[in-house]
Amino acid sequence: MFHVKPSTKKAMANTMDNKAPIMREMTLNSERSKRIAATVLQAPANPRVITISNQKGGVGKTTTAVNLAAALANKGLRVLVVDLDPQGNASTALGVEHHNGVPGSYEVLVDGAPIADVVKQSPESENLFCLPASINLAGAEIDMVSVPNREQVLSSALKTFLASESPRYDFVFIDSPPSLGLLTVNALVAANEVLVPIQCEYYALEGVTQLISNIERVKKALNPALDVSAILLTMFDNRTNLSSDVANEVRKFFPKQTLGATIPRSVRLSEAPSFGQTAITFDPKNSGTLAYQEAAIELAQRGDHK
Repeated sequence: MFHVKPSTKKAMANTMDNKAPIMREMTLNSERSKRIAATVLQAPANPRVITISNQKGGVGKTTTAVNLAAALANKGLRVLVVDLDPQGNASTALGVEHHNGVPGSYEVLVDGAPIADVVKQSPESENLFCLPASINLAGAEIDMVSVPNREQVLSSALKTFLASESPRYDFVFIDSPPSLGLLTVNALVAANEVLVPIQCEYYALEGVTQLISNIERVKKALNPALDVSAILLTMFDNRTNLSSDVANEVRKFFPKQTLGATIPRSVRLSEAPSFGQTAITFDPKNSGTLAYQEAAIELAQRGDHK
């Protein structure tokens, strides 16, 4: 008879124990993927213009903008991403050229170029488009000093663009820089919704009160239609009590706005842009990617915040 040494049995048991969580996650992700694939989304009655905003850097604004956009485009909705960050990371993630010489959001804001003339289709999807940002955008706030109604330039250009496009756009996501300068003000004035990503880390809520206050100031002075319609928890780590505590605090303070979907911390999410892709294309079965798809579905199913 073949006998297995006790030490070998223990090693085999440990191996099985280590594989169990992985197998559970794979099974769970497979079920999530099937539910996502089976979900049919209806186009909104009117284009929804959503600014992704947070004055704090490194919270996942660009990752959120491009992955929500790609997820909705994959569901058959027509989506535009407006890149207002001089770093142009959203343009990179969408596979759209944005080096010097490529016209984009700078030309719209400073030179009055029509959006229709500079918007580019993303190779990710036939339904996904991008208004790219070049490094020239870093000087836009100075160059716009003498522009009349400079806080409303993007709003005016976007309204003209959306009114003339056929087939029409269903969603517009504006990726704004991590500051409350003229670019971010333009983004807030152009939108009717704000989505705030909040990372599940220490000091996460610090500054959010100020952000909400600034949004209210813009609403009162320049855009009465503006509201914080959604808050998305990002960089969640289920191995720590801190992430859970932060998530609970956010849900307590913003019970209606906080989306049920939570974005986990994931290396694959941050790797995707280096390949000129969103995570939706780069690794569609990853837990973080699935979470963004669930968040996109939830955002769409909530309907217009009005």
